[in-house]
Amino acid sequence: MNDLSYILNELGEDREQYFRAISPPIMQTSNFAFKKVEDLRKVFEDEFSTYLYSRGLNPTVDILRQKLAALDEAEDCLVFNSGASAIFASVFSNVQSGDHIVSVRNPYTWAQRMFDNILPRFGISTTYVDGTHIENFERAILPNTRIIYLESPNSWDFALQDLRAVADLARAEDIITICDNSYCTPLYQKPVVMGIDMVLQSATKYIGGHSDVVAGVLTGTRQMMKKIFDNELLNMGNGITPFNAWLLIRGLRTLPVRLERISGTTAKVVDYLKKHPQVEEVIFPFDPSFPQYELAREQMAGACGLFTIVMKAEKMQQIVTFCESLRHILMAVSWGGHESLAIPRCASIKPEHFDAGNRVHKMIRFYVGLEDPDYLIADFEQAFAKSR
Repeated sequence: MNDLSYILNELGEDREQYFRAISPPIMQTSNFAFKKVEDLRKVFEDEFSTYLYSRGLNPTVDILRQKLAALDEAEDCLVFNSGASAIFASVFSNVQSGDHIVSVRNPYTWAQRMFDNILPRFGISTTYVDGTHIENFERAILPNTRIIYLESPNSWDFALQDLRAVADLARAEDIITICDNSYCTPLYQKPVVMGIDMVLQSATKYIGGHSDVVAGVLTGTRQMMKKIFDNELLNMGNGITPFNAWLLIRGLRTLPVRLERISGTTAKVVDYLKKHPQVEEVIFPFDPSFPQYELAREQMAGACGLFTIVMKAEKMQQIVTFCESLRHILMAVSWGGHESLAIPRCASIKPEHFDAGNRVHKMIRFYVGLEDPDYLIADFEQAFAKSR
C-alpha cells in the first residue's frame, strides 16, 4: 500500500487538538457532556454520530478505527474487546431463526462453539465444508443460507479458500461472506479487496504485537458497521476500552518492521526444520511443498510466523519431552507477539487416545517471534536431542 506510512503514523491523528503531542492521548472517560438539549437529543437518536458514552464511541478508539479500516481498504471498522466478540457480533447480527450458515470445517474454537452450541438454540444450523474446493460451497448452499464463514488460512494446517471465487458465488446467491484474516493481517492479505463483505481478525496477535492486550477487529461497509454498532456492540457491551485501543495504536507503528523481521526468521527456521531427521513434515503456506502454494502466493503478500510441523514420533511422550525441553520457545496459545511459541496438538488428546499413525496427533504449531534465528534453531536442536 503506497500510503501505509501515512495510515500508521498520521491518519486520524489531529495533533493540534491535543497539544501537538506525538502520541495521541488516552481519552480515559466513560462519559461526554452536552450544553444543549437538542444536541443530546440528536445523539440519542443516533449514537453512531458522535460521542455519548465510551461503551460506544470514544476519540482514542476512533483513531484506531480509522487506521484499521484504511489498512483493510474498507469503509469502516469496529473494535471489540476480543476476537471472539468480533466473530460473534458479525455472525449474530446477520442471522435469524431458521437461517443456515456454511462454514469452513474446523474454524477457530470459539467460532465453532457458537455454531454448535449457541446458534442452534435459535434454530440456526451450520454445515461445515472442506473450503479448499469451491464446489463444496456450491453443494452446501441451501435456500435459507445467509452466511458463508471463512478462515483463510486457518491456524493449524493453514487450509486456504479461493476468496474471490467464494465472494463471487455468495454475491450471486445474496449471501453475506465473513473471513477471519488473523493469520495474515491487513498487510499481507486484503479480503475486502477480493470481494468479501466483512473481515475480522484477532488484534491480540500481530496488531498489538506485545502480548499485552486482547482485542478483535471487524471491517466492512459503513452501513453494516452501524447496524452491528447499534445492536450487538452496544447491547453486549463488548467494545474495546480506550487504554487497550491506545496500545493497539502503539502496536501499529511497528507492524511492518515486525512482520518483515518475523517473516525473514521464519524462512530460516522452516528451512532448518525441513531438513531435520525428526521432522516428518513442515506445513507452511509459503513453502513450495504446501498443497495450495500457488493460491497462497496469489492471495497473500506474506505468511508471517505461524507454521506447523508433524514430528516423527511413535509415542506421545516423545512430543511431550520435546515441548517441555524447549528453553526459550514458550508453550502457549495465540501468536503475534515478540516471543516465540509452541503448542502441541496432543495437549488436547488424552494419552490413551494417541495414534502415531494419525499425523494430526503429531502436529506441533510454532510461532516465530522477534528472536534471532540462530537462537531459536539452537533451542530446537537441544530439545530434539532430548526427545530421541
